[in-house]
Amino acid sequence: MSQNKNEAKDRAAKSRVGDARYVAHVGVIAAAYAVCTLVAMMFLGSLAWGPIQFRVSEALCVLALFTPAAVPGLTLGCVIANVANIAISGTGMLGMLDVVFGSLATFAGALFTWKMRRRPLVALAGPVLANALIVPAYLPLLLQGIGFYTIPFTSISLDGAYPLMYAFGLVTTGLGEAVIMYVLGYPLSRSLAKTPFVKRELAQLGTTK
Repeated sequence: MSQNKNEAKDRAAKSRVGDARYVAHVGVIAAAYAVCTLVAMMFLGSLAWGPIQFRVSEALCVLALFTPAAVPGLTLGCVIANVANIAISGTGMLGMLDVVFGSLATFAGALFTWKMRRRPLVALAGPVLANALIVPAYLPLLLQGIGFYTIPFTSISLDGAYPLMYAFGLVTTGLGEAVIMYVLGYPLSRSLAKTPFVKRELAQLGTTK
């Protein structure tokens, strides 16, 4: 009986350590994504959040290949970055569209990546598809609300041409995300996979949660 109690205590202790590690990873990933996104917004402007976008922080979605902590971590980081962008870009309450639906796209893409992690090239299509399908649905409303009357870098009017705007955003957002995920993200994932710390910590966490 005493041995069973000791074993139960050991399991409980290991569980608490595992939970603490998981929470720590969520926090680190969220901070990394938020910081990278805000830096990109400051230096790239609308290229980090507009209809033609290259949000380089999206490359961090490859972390979902290694740990389930990346799913809430990336989502939380996206929420933080998009809330901060409301102040930076002056979008006001319209910016909440990006906070809610942009973060939903990040969540869906990261979850797909984690679920398909055994097939990395397929898994990285998750963020591409999620952003391509979700972001163009609300972005024209956001752009028009902050004073854009044509799609940036084009002569396409934002007034009364929603199907065309959505199709344009689907292609451009999807292509931009694909470049980030496969040109930056995939090599990053290959490098991370060779890192002893990542192999030991993230892989172990991923198999125990």
